[in-house]
Amino acid sequence: MSLSLSRKQKKELKKLQQSATQLWEAQQVVASGAADIAKKAGHQLETFGRKQVAPTVEEKYHEYVEPYVDRARPYVERGVKTSKKFIDHSVVPVAGTVVGKALSAWDVANDTRLNLARTRAGLPEITKKKKKSNAGPVVAIVLGVAAAAGVLFAAWQTLRADDELWVADDPLAAPDA
Repeated sequence: MSLSLSRKQKKELKKLQQSATQLWEAQQVVASGAADIAKKAGHQLETFGRKQVAPTVEEKYHEYVEPYVDRARPYVERGVKTSKKFIDHSVVPVAGTVVGKALSAWDVANDTRLNLARTRAGLPEITKKKKKSNAGPVVAIVLGVAAAAGVLFAAWQTLRADDELWVADDPLAAPDA
């Protein structure tokens, strides 16, 4: 089956294709700009976490958690060793691999889309120098969350297993005779 189009229809179809191509290129430029903004926001979030959140968490830890940890230190040390072993041998390698591969794939796809859009627009491709991966902050956050989870798990195991650590609110009354 052969489709025959009139000259006018061919002309309109060509204009429509050109409009679609221009729209696609504009979307690629917008997506690139959004990726740059997201990267800058990530840097700001990292700075905020380091300067605001981390000191507050550390202060509250020393104020509320550390006294209980000191009383249960032998049990906690055992839990921390177990948690550290789990984190070092399981969480860190997997998290690093996943984050690194995801960021690499995202960068390659983003660069390819941007260069394709620039080529279609008649602009030269952008060649970037190889730079270090910015996976460090992400890995640090993952490790921090995993370490916090390990400490909380160790404290939970310690306090769950030892009922003698808990102090009753009311003193026991002598039985009535």
